[in-house]
Amino acid sequence: MAVITVTKSLLPILAIVLLFSTTVNAQGLVVGFYNSTCPNTETIIRNEVIDILRKARTLAGPLLRMFFHDCFVNGCDGSVLLNGTKTDPAERDSIPNLSLRGFSAIDKVKAKLEAACPRTVSCADIIAVVARDVVVLTKGPTWDVPTGRRDGNRSVSNDALANLPPPFISAQQALNQFYIPKGLNAKDQLVLSGGHTLGNSHCSSFNDRLYDFNKTKKADPRIDKFYRKKLEAKCKPNDQTTLVEMDPGSFLTFDNGYFKQLAKRRSLFFSDDTLMLDPVNRAYIKRQAMDGADTTEFFNDFAASMIKMGNIGVLTGTQGEIRKHCALVNKRG
Repeated sequence: MAVITVTKSLLPILAIVLLFSTTVNAQGLVVGFYNSTCPNTETIIRNEVIDILRKARTLAGPLLRMFFHDCFVNGCDGSVLLNGTKTDPAERDSIPNLSLRGFSAIDKVKAKLEAACPRTVSCADIIAVVARDVVVLTKGPTWDVPTGRRDGNRSVSNDALANLPPPFISAQQALNQFYIPKGLNAKDQLVLSGGHTLGNSHCSSFNDRLYDFNKTKKADPRIDKFYRKKLEAKCKPNDQTTLVEMDPGSFLTFDNGYFKQLAKRRSLFFSDDTLMLDPVNRAYIKRQAMDGADTTEFFNDFAASMIKMGNIGVLTGTQGEIRKHCALVNKRG
């Protein structure tokens, strides 16, 4: 079992959490929300995540990604977990979410919590705490997760399509159309994109950059040519199934490797690559990409932006519900 200790390098992160506490409380979320109703909540979640990653290390990236995809669509309300039907498709049935993995892992955590504290801990909070834990357990930063979210009942496929930034638009377009409307800024966008240090992507998310950039039948000239050749060897035109590491060589470790790749023009996605076009972003990326760079700045910033993102459109108090099963709304009556 992994043992997490607070070191000097984590003290700035704890300070950030304190700075955010007033905003968090104002939105109805508090650190330790379940202290009296289910005091072992975070221990139960942590132990389950340890077991999950022991059996499937590659789920770290997808479980972190799930938090992003939940919060960006109607807020952090667990709606990404709801099942849809053929006639009424849900968020998880939408094209941007078809590659999401880890639903059974969340179900496993929920079952343990239901056994310990029935109808107490929301699925929305489980996603948020699991996201923090997979980061910590892959050698990334830690932070206190404000909790008290309740689960939403709306999950519509088209909502996901309209609210999740696609990988083929520019960083500036993504910022204006998706991040700013949700209360996030350019720095949040940059450091949250740093989460791409974990996990894989399907070739279909970037194949246009290899074979038909801007409908030219040519490759994106911004991609490093040696990196492009490696990608072409893995991804053939119209490949829908092959997975490629987003941070080659360390895709199972939360570190600054993403920024090192970005600085070399070796990012998979057009949206990530164009982060370099902004001079403030470029300076930050180059700072993180330096040999021997201290990850403290990025880790602190990532923790702060995760807390901030976790406040988007939350349901609290008597809003929503606490689902018994994360994939199903509660039965009425």
